[in-house]
Amino acid sequence: MKIKPKKSLGQNFLIDKNILNLIVELGAINEKDVLLEVGPGTGNLTEQLLLRKPEKLIVVEKDKNLASNLKDRFEKKITIINDNILDVDEEEFSNKKMIIFGNLPFNISTQILVKWIRLKNLNRLCKKFILMFQKEVADRIIAGTNDKNYGRISILSSWRMNIKKIKEISPKSFYPSPKVKSTILLLEPKSTYFNIQNPKNLENITNVFFNQRRKMVKKHLKILFENFEEISKKFEINLNQRPQNLSPLIYFKLCNEYENLFK
Repeated sequence: MKIKPKKSLGQNFLIDKNILNLIVELGAINEKDVLLEVGPGTGNLTEQLLLRKPEKLIVVEKDKNLASNLKDRFEKKITIINDNILDVDEEEFSNKKMIIFGNLPFNISTQILVKWIRLKNLNRLCKKFILMFQKEVADRIIAGTNDKNYGRISILSSWRMNIKKIKEISPKSFYPSPKVKSTILLLEPKSTYFNIQNPKNLENITNVFFNQRRKMVKKHLKILFENFEEISKKFEINLNQRPQNLSPLIYFKLCNEYENLFK
């Protein structure tokens, strides 16, 4: 069956063998590992992962034609979930920590990442993530305070993950070639992290600040807190600063204050 990539699903298949090998090496896979691959496409990475003889390889592929092609190609060597990754429950896949691989669709990559960040049992479910993002998105994920790319996804990601940039990838490594570069990131769940009751509260806080990122933080604090001046003094926040000037830790602390409003 000839597979034609679907633009609507953001399909760009990784075909560069050197990059495929790099991704597999990053996994440091052994025979006791359970692997989850998101968006396997035509199965180029799937094939390389199987060569490492993991205990189990689960793939999640939304496209019915691709899922059928994978079934024909690999038969019972893999477990195929023909569904949208945003709709599946990772907790049902394994009672072991998984290594998760993904050449994520550009159009929903941040949604997928946020879904994983929200997982209550993230530490128990996942050993590490080896993920491919559009370069622009990866730059936002890894950006630090005062960086022009720093924003909501930077803060959310740093809350639960240790993140390392591995390599930028040329469009020529894909079929069809996208118009932009990609980046491989290695993400490892933190064993300890700042206690926030509900991740959606952190999403709400950062949304308020970064929807108007050029405004001074005084405006955003006034939206969230009646006693905004007291809050600013408590956390030593200069009210004339901009959202990108505040560290992730400040946003975590502000989230705690916000959650206390509803106790």
